[in-house]
Amino acid sequence: MAELKKILVSLPDSLLREVDEIVAIEKKNRSEFIREAMKLYIRERHRLEIREKMKKGYEEMAKINAELTEVGLNSDMVSLEVYEAILAECE
Repeated sequence: MAELKKILVSLPDSLLREVDEIVAIEKKNRSEFIREAMKLYIRERHRLEIREKMKKGYEEMAKINAELTEVGLNSDMVSLEVYEAILAECE
């Protein structure tokens, strides 16, 4: 494990009581609990950041797809008009 640094953390009594209950049940100490909680928090933040980036990417792709659909639809309409004109000439 990497070198450990000591820090001072101020907590409300109620939160510290909850932490102490959990560490007693899990047979850990406060430091282990705080390390695990911080790792979990950081992991969750990364997950949310990735999710937000993916959401933005999907929104950008949706806009691009809508624009491409419009271009394709316009092209199809031109082709249909040409086809109908050819059919009309054949009649």
